[in-house]
Amino acid sequence: MVQGNRPMGRSASDPGTEPGSSTMFDTTLRIGLVALLVYACARIVLPFASVLMWSAILAVMLYPLHLRLAAYLGERWSALLIGVIGVALMLGPMVIVVTSLATSLYSLVSSVQSHDVTMPSPPPWLDGTPLVGKKLTEIWTLVATNLPAALKQYGHLLSGPLAWLGSFAGGLAIGELSFVVSFAIAAVLIAFGKGGAEFARRLLARVTGSTARAEQLVTLTAATIRGVGLGVVGVALIQSLLLGLGFFVVGLPTAGPLTLVALLLGIMQIPLLLLSLPVVVYVFATEATQTAVFFLVWNIVVGLSDNVLRPLMLGRGLEVPMPVILMGVIGGVIVDGLLGLFIGPVLLAVGYVLLVEWLQQHRAGSRQRPDEPAR
Repeated sequence: MVQGNRPMGRSASDPGTEPGSSTMFDTTLRIGLVALLVYACARIVLPFASVLMWSAILAVMLYPLHLRLAAYLGERWSALLIGVIGVALMLGPMVIVVTSLATSLYSLVSSVQSHDVTMPSPPPWLDGTPLVGKKLTEIWTLVATNLPAALKQYGHLLSGPLAWLGSFAGGLAIGELSFVVSFAIAAVLIAFGKGGAEFARRLLARVTGSTARAEQLVTLTAATIRGVGLGVVGVALIQSLLLGLGFFVVGLPTAGPLTLVALLLGIMQIPLLLLSLPVVVYVFATEATQTAVFFLVWNIVVGLSDNVLRPLMLGRGLEVPMPVILMGVIGGVIVDGLLGLFIGPVLLAVGYVLLVEWLQQHRAGSRQRPDEPAR
């Protein structure tokens, strides 16, 4: 049957085509274009990913302070003040620590190259050590008595460690610059904090399909970042800077490396007294008694200060197991160097907390699901 010179059952707007195949082709094309756009954007953003992540973490950590200051200064001036003070506070100590570490490394390399390294004779007990005692004693004696000959014989073994030390010093300098840039970007993110929070809620609502669930995840993520960032990283940073201040005042030649080690131990939640007590013994052996006593008291106070700082800064933050923090520290340092020391534990803690929350929600949903009717 023909109606208006057009067969019945055929599309008037698209004769001779299959609607299903056209729809599938359009969907595939859209997915391909979206994937291409995501890939192109990722190539541009990826070099700045670690800096942007740390900036976002800083913005979340400092946003409550911004809200308090904004009541007196306004949104933009509050963000600007936080950015300027943050850059100044990070730039000063980091320059001192990195410069001291670079100077120590340079002095070590220069001493090795100029054959100015002096070593005591090997201890008597080393020769009696099973398997390796005689060889180690021979190498030690050669280095202590004839450094040029030792370098000629074993110098090729030092090329790798010296190259690593140079790369490590360069990474510290880049990390210092990354900290400064991160605080500047964090100030911009703080100024647009409301818009950023709304974007995160809308994105999670789109992913989860629930506005209430998205709000809960945003709140949980922010609480975890502030809890771990302030209660773990923040306390470790304050303690290491205070210990470093004591190291520099006493005049230790390795004050910079010791401060960096203190920061690493603090983030891993290892008591800093394990580091400071041997240093105190060294100061008692090399400095005046009064100076050594003041240094001892300072180290004890700083080492125990986490008992006061952590409850103040952590507040009601979420508990994250120490292995998660430790894995975040090690993995972060391997991936992103000095910046990863801060990013790693925070990101891994957020992932851990969100995973636990998802498992709890899934278990609760399974328990609330009604049993299927018997057949």
